[in-house]
Amino acid sequence: MVTGRDAELRAAALARVAQLRELNAGRIPREALGKGITVDGERIPLFNYQKGIFKPAAFGRDGAALSIQTSADSPYADVHDADAGRIAYKYRGTDPSHPDNVALRRAMLERLPLIYLVAVDPGVYDAVLPVYVVGDDPATLQFTLAADQPAMMTGDTLGDPMRTALRREYTTRTVLQRLHQQQFRRRVLMAYREQCCICRLKHLELLDAAHILPDLHPQGEPSVTNGLGLCKIHHSAYDAHIIGIDPDARVHVREDILHEKDGPMLKHGLQEMAGSRLVVPRSVDLQPNRDFLAERFELFRAA
Repeated sequence: MVTGRDAELRAAALARVAQLRELNAGRIPREALGKGITVDGERIPLFNYQKGIFKPAAFGRDGAALSIQTSADSPYADVHDADAGRIAYKYRGTDPSHPDNVALRRAMLERLPLIYLVAVDPGVYDAVLPVYVVGDDPATLQFTLAADQPAMMTGDTLGDPMRTALRREYTTRTVLQRLHQQQFRRRVLMAYREQCCICRLKHLELLDAAHILPDLHPQGEPSVTNGLGLCKIHHSAYDAHIIGIDPDARVHVREDILHEKDGPMLKHGLQEMAGSRLVVPRSVDLQPNRDFLAERFELFRAA
């Protein structure tokens, strides 16, 4: 049973992680999460580095889980099904009665909001909150999760169950699209050795995975060969057709930009990149698709 104290601690934990997500643009350092929260002089951890399902000791023996996580090298095959608007989260081990599984099941029975931490890079997490456990299947050793809107973080509502289910399905789909982009970013930046392929900048927090052909294009799939590791400046310039990249991976700069007079960023960051070649992945199988580059380059030439 959730006591007033447990409800207070849970609400404070969700609020803090929501704040960390906003402050870090969806890329929360593990160290920030590791500081936990302090309520009335008591430190409450937010998660455990080694465990997927976490319940703080302050919640007591019969308390419900507070957070769940999927690490970058997780052995568990969690399934993000955007079409169905659901997340399948694997049990801890194979025993449905394991204390961690019991704690997560209790969160389902008491309709409690949880924090779902998804590793998007080693030591870096995106946070989905609140999430609710909406299903439990011992036969497949997995729970079913659904995300809800942030306004629902203080607890489950007792409104129309159909409206609640539809809202959560829609919200979960939206969240999974965001996580999908994070996973695409991670694969692309790993292939590009965590640097901008134009200027060689290596600060990971300033790097993006740019699509060559956009999501809505029939061939705009989230594959590494349809991606480029770019810093935020060159990503924006690529999307705005200020720079273009030809099928030979050579950088072009729009003619009017080449003759513009401005500060050092324009000169060194854009104008001097004209004619340079991309630093592409070592593996030929991961290098940018020439046909995709050619199609995108025609858009640059027409701009």
